Amino acid sequence: MPEGACAGGIAIVIDVLRASTTIVTALAHRATRVRPVRTVGEARALAGQANVLLGGERGGQPIEGFDLGNSPLEYTQERVAGRDVVFTTTNGTAALHACGDAADVLVGGVVNRSAVAALVLRLANAEHRDIHLVCAGTDGGVTEEDLLGAGAILAAAIRLGADEQRDLDAPARAAVADFRAVEQSGGDPATALACVFATSVGGRNLITIGMEHDLAPAAAIDALPVVPRLDRATGWLVGDRSAEGLLHSGRQRKER
Repeated sequence: MPEGACAGGIAIVIDVLRASTTIVTALAHRATRVRPVRTVGEARALAGQANVLLGGERGGQPIEGFDLGNSPLEYTQERVAGRDVVFTTTNGTAALHACGDAADVLVGGVVNRSAVAALVLRLANAEHRDIHLVCAGTDGGVTEEDLLGAGAILAAAIRLGADEQRDLDAPARAAVADFRAVEQSGGDPATALACVFATSVGGRNLITIGMEHDLAPAAAIDALPVVPRLDRATGWLVGDRSAEGLLHSGRQRKER
């Protein structure tokens, strides 16, 4: 991503497999907050603080000495409720730090796509800011699973009132079309999405290291209503649950 690409706008960081999904899961399961850091050393430097759990991965694998890896299945309420999580991953947390000049930074995925859409539409309308969907990808390359995550969020935004032709550029419209093709392919959309994830770069990498069990949780459409939002003053991500009410309001408007 070019330096300054998100300057002054609202950045939605998407790393479906798995950092976005894991961060959302941690906050949905009542972790107090999540601190994304660039390096393992930065994370370990914060390990001595009271109430802190260390989580993350390198090369997809758990980091030696850390409490948790990067599987959303590890971030249960029993494990993380009431705890701070210091978190570092190969791609996702790097993407978060690349958005330092954005006015607002959110974390999105398939699991919270409608909540993200509702919140970002409210923020964009109130603040008249551009929205940037930042796909973390893998090793500098954009991946299919993150584009589908972006398409899922944008499809939800259209359902809540965004104008597909006026508000979305050509790549955004293509991402929506790709997501809709999977969603409408027949059968359960989440199952279909997990199958597509299995053939993506990130999905193949997970299968190679024996972590294919993380594909289904990452494809659970709208399973979690929380939106991680960066607190600029502290550097921590906190859970914004205001979209729950916005979603109800948006659905009622559409039904009328």
